[in-house]
Amino acid sequence: MIIAFWVGLFIIVYTYIGYGIMLYVLVKVKRLLKKRIPLYKDKHFPTVSILIAAYNEEDLISEKIANTLALYYPKEKIQLIVITDGSTDLTVKKVSEFPDVVHLHKDQRGGKMAAIKRAIPYITGEVLLFTDANTFLNKSAVSELVRHYQNKRVGAVAGEKRIMVEETADASSAGEGFYWKYESFLKKCDYELYSNVGAAGELFSIRTKLYEPVEADTIIDDHMIAMRIAEKGFIIAYEPNAYALETASANVKEELKRKVRIAAGGIQSILRLRKAANPFRNPILTFQYISHRVLRWTLTPILLPPVFILNGMIVYSGGSLLYRVLFLVQCAFYILAYIGFYFERKNIRVKALFIPFYFCMMNYAVIAGIVRYSRKAQSAAWEKSVRKSA
Repeated sequence: MIIAFWVGLFIIVYTYIGYGIMLYVLVKVKRLLKKRIPLYKDKHFPTVSILIAAYNEEDLISEKIANTLALYYPKEKIQLIVITDGSTDLTVKKVSEFPDVVHLHKDQRGGKMAAIKRAIPYITGEVLLFTDANTFLNKSAVSELVRHYQNKRVGAVAGEKRIMVEETADASSAGEGFYWKYESFLKKCDYELYSNVGAAGELFSIRTKLYEPVEADTIIDDHMIAMRIAEKGFIIAYEPNAYALETASANVKEELKRKVRIAAGGIQSILRLRKAANPFRNPILTFQYISHRVLRWTLTPILLPPVFILNGMIVYSGGSLLYRVLFLVQCAFYILAYIGFYFERKNIRVKALFIPFYFCMMNYAVIAGIVRYSRKAQSAAWEKSVRKSA
């Protein structure tokens, strides 16, 4: 019982804290041993095709297109493609008002992956950039991303996702904002050590020639597209100075819905990305992939309840002071999470309490996602999440 407790506790702490610390130390050591390759953003201008798949985005699509067309990059080297398959609102009409946009539409909705596949024959750029319809990019996003392609080993580049968090933020905003700040730190370190282990659909790019269609039922297509490139031996770079800005989920219910879907997609991707999990092919990538992704999407959330119960059993059977302290720490954390949940329902804003609540919600979502995927109850078609107004 004691061995099981310590093994479980080690995996939990390693997943959420230990890996970040180890990564930071490894990067520091690498900086001492090897100089970074200099990259210049004003000397490398490949042609770029920007792809936006929009489904019923009438409220934002005009602003999104205007934002994209205003990016600081040679206009003759930018191609903008917008796909509106299945849209039933005014999205199609609003896109047609922009003559510089390649607009692809059909009445049937086949999902995002089907829309991307349909757009590929129209791509002319050396670099293919994906961005969501409900996010806005900073002016230099494209030039910051493409400069990494000066390194021939780079096959994909992920931008940073930033969440707009107000001073009076609720749990979904404060928790999501904190989560993505920590994720950004890990991604910076991952890339500096070797490679990122995925990409977010809000903003990422690939060498067009490396694009490989993924299965039609893929749930998190952005992650799969990027990781298939990593499995070929290429690096996924990370550029925090290219960012996509979006508002947080409208409420905890919407954030939970999004997290459950991502978790279901995470399990699906783990079952399909077998090369990435094979340490005999690329041991560094496998170490990063298992530490940063696999443990979060599989074992660690499941271990949280057993570790708490085991700790309680050890204390009950006469465990030492150390076990009592650890049990009290866990009790305090879960009590704070419940208070955060209660305050969220009562619309009381205490940000410090939202972090333990968000942590518990995030891990619950993983377990729910595993169950949903095992029951084949998760559709690949994106169910649009409601987000706060900007």
